Amino acid sequence: METPSFSLLLHTLLLFSFVLANSAEIHENFLQCLTSDSQNTTSISQVIYTPNNSSYTSVLEFSIRNFRFLSRHTPKPLVIITPLHESHIQVAIKCARNHGLQIRVRSGGHDFEGLSYVSHVPFFILDLINLRSVTIDVENSTAWVQSGATLGELYYRIAEKSKTLAFPAGFCPTVGVGGQISGGGYGYMLRKFGLSVDNVIDARLVDVNGRILDRKSMGKNLFWAIRGGSGGSFGVIIEWKIKLVQVPSTVTVFTVQRTLQQNATMLVHRWQHIADKIDNNLVIATIIERANSSKEGNKTLQVSFRSLFLGRVNQLLPLMHNNFPELGLARADCIEMSWSESTVYIGGFPSGSSLDVLLNRTPLTRRTFKGKSDYVKEPISEIGLEGIWRRFNEEEAAGARLIFIPYGGKMSEIPESETPFPHRAGNIHHILYTVAFQEGEASSRYIDWMRRLYSYMAPYVSKSPREAYVNYRDLDLGKNNDKGKTSYVQASKWGVKYFKNNFKRLVHVKTMVDPSNIFRHEQSIPAVSP
Repeated sequence: METPSFSLLLHTLLLFSFVLANSAEIHENFLQCLTSDSQNTTSISQVIYTPNNSSYTSVLEFSIRNFRFLSRHTPKPLVIITPLHESHIQVAIKCARNHGLQIRVRSGGHDFEGLSYVSHVPFFILDLINLRSVTIDVENSTAWVQSGATLGELYYRIAEKSKTLAFPAGFCPTVGVGGQISGGGYGYMLRKFGLSVDNVIDARLVDVNGRILDRKSMGKNLFWAIRGGSGGSFGVIIEWKIKLVQVPSTVTVFTVQRTLQQNATMLVHRWQHIADKIDNNLVIATIIERANSSKEGNKTLQVSFRSLFLGRVNQLLPLMHNNFPELGLARADCIEMSWSESTVYIGGFPSGSSLDVLLNRTPLTRRTFKGKSDYVKEPISEIGLEGIWRRFNEEEAAGARLIFIPYGGKMSEIPESETPFPHRAGNIHHILYTVAFQEGEASSRYIDWMRRLYSYMAPYVSKSPREAYVNYRDLDLGKNNDKGKTSYVQASKWGVKYFKNNFKRLVHVKTMVDPSNIFRHEQSIPAVSP
């Protein structure tokens, strides 16, 4: 007579064997579909990588930017496709629909939760690394940039053509253009020119039916949705047409560092009262992290005030002395350079680095980390700041960092409903939280520390909803079901935090253009009826 435990074990083994066999069949059918339906079988076969291919691991890992998702336990794609042509994307979508494989689209690989290259159901990665051309039109101050290009590549190509054209986007040069723009995209010019999505003119997208659509053919609702409604929900965006902005031939940067012993608490508190109201040409970010104090062996907190000013130092100094004299900015703290050189400076490269570093797709550091975000509408009190500092004294905070990015200026002039990105007027600044730790360490300790800090911050940040930035993806906010449909109510738990009242319209657009929910992931816009 079989014992209950033996029956359970037998049932589990049979189920596992069935899942493996079914997965293998899906895999084989999908591969056959790709080659049989492609217009150029030889061409597409050169960009298909399976686990049996010697290059599979290197292609998979090259664009993984968070080592939390590089363990042997992380689910791996059945196939990786690195398309060379639009037709490769079209056939991949068709075959995914026909054979039930989930699509994960990756441009730069910076998704905080690894959603562009990890799934818990059978999936493949559509890696856009080969689609990275940038075409600059100096005369009309525009550019077409493919989604697989990095911000660094975009900045470099602009610099090749002009010293007075720029694009308002992020400060990490290895971030992919596709992901950056899909979620909004902010940088050190947001107070002057707004977000990346505020400067998008057109786009070309492959939809769920394999059609290539531009702004006119996709219609105003879909064009609205892709400009900040997050990636992986509405189709595969091949390229963006962007408006380049005019900047002075010379800009000024500075980084001034202060510790707690040098009145950092008072300076951060004061910063909150001026950073969103000062001249729109000036952005001063604050970067908060642990550092060594002047006393040997002791730790302290260091705040770096890092800035980009669209003008000369002789214009900046009186501006700072009139609005933020407490910082004590001196001429010696300031460096004049071109805007393109400022992207190297703000990107954290060593002093004297050439613009060529912008073409390197490998980050300066590759980390294991957890991130979160918040929006601040009233200045955090000095007592509130001191509570943050105390938490930075805990052991798990050794690799922690907070970045405060000021809003105001152009960000307050654009209505919340103009694009899906709703975080506009009323925000003093945005907070990015990260905690990094060594690969192999018990990640739960550090993630728990981050969650405790996030809980502590609740009284000091936005409420009803507690807003978050979709490009700093956070699955703690909620997620869709891996299988089956996700209700509007369930998805609203995270969706309203990212998009506020725009979430309802995003769901409506999704339901119209992808009713079968082919483009989906843990926090994709669901196809449901609100």
